[in-house]
Amino acid sequence: MMSVALWIAQILLAFVFLVHGLLFLFPPAAVRKIKEQVPFPAAFLSFICTAEILAAFGLILPGLTGILPPLTSLAATGLVLIMGGAVVFHLSRRETAPTLVTAVLLALAVLVACARWFVIPL
Repeated sequence: MMSVALWIAQILLAFVFLVHGLLFLFPPAAVRKIKEQVPFPAAFLSFICTAEILAAFGLILPGLTGILPPLTSLAATGLVLIMGGAVVFHLSRRETAPTLVTAVLLALAVLVACARWFVIPL
């Protein structure tokens, strides 16, 4: 049962970060306006979005292929770092809704990272 819950969390995280990363790397007009409001250099945002896309693949592919299963925990750990920074960023701007969403994603990433590393390795 726990393994199924972890797979659901991994698939959800992978979907969210793949979509978010692609939207910010190849932004439609509405997202371009959002990117202009973020006080970070474009190269940094591109790095973060690329890391999110790679993490999305890292959450799913090792389990499906059986190749380098510890990469799942590492991908989730990378997302923990990114989401921790995102929580701090949104808190500093007093953005309640984005902070809550980001905190939930952070909690899911922590769950996957810890569970796949210590409890139920792939």
